[in-house]
Amino acid sequence: MNTKLLSSLAAAAILLVPAMAFASTVEAEKKVFAELTALIPQDRIVEIEDLHKKWKEVQKGKSDAVILDIRTGAEFHAGHLKDSNNIDSGNPYLVPKTWPDADTEIWIFCRSQHRATYFVSSLYRYGYKNVYLVHGGIAAWAEKGYPLFSKDFGEIKVIKYDKALKEEFKTRQFD
Repeated sequence: MNTKLLSSLAAAAILLVPAMAFASTVEAEKKVFAELTALIPQDRIVEIEDLHKKWKEVQKGKSDAVILDIRTGAEFHAGHLKDSNNIDSGNPYLVPKTWPDADTEIWIFCRSQHRATYFVSSLYRYGYKNVYLVHGGIAAWAEKGYPLFSKDFGEIKVIKYDKALKEEFKTRQFD
């Protein structure tokens, strides 16, 4: 009887420990994300319409703000805001090398907003004071029907954007 009980307890421990570890890392990430979000002034978290307005000002030469897309190079080349800049989300340290003035106005977005939150909080820790986090990211931009551009296709107009769309394939050959 004791052997069966010990075996059952051992099996339960083997199954539960990884699940508990996963739960604790997920909770830890949520906590870190909340802490990083708190570093960003609330008036610097803006909506996609605000980015569209700023982008139009930049296009007309009425603003010298930096529009910074921090998605991967592949995501950026698939479709981006015309004349936007691109630095991968894992490289916030490139911003001070590219725009050393901590007062530079920088509008930052990714696909949704998650990566951008980490990136923007890093810039505030670096001492930047005029950085905007765009709520909703390029997904919200596409949902609004605002134009995207690519080297291969020129201007792209998204007819319907579906966040739930997930393309399934086993292998794909790229040229």
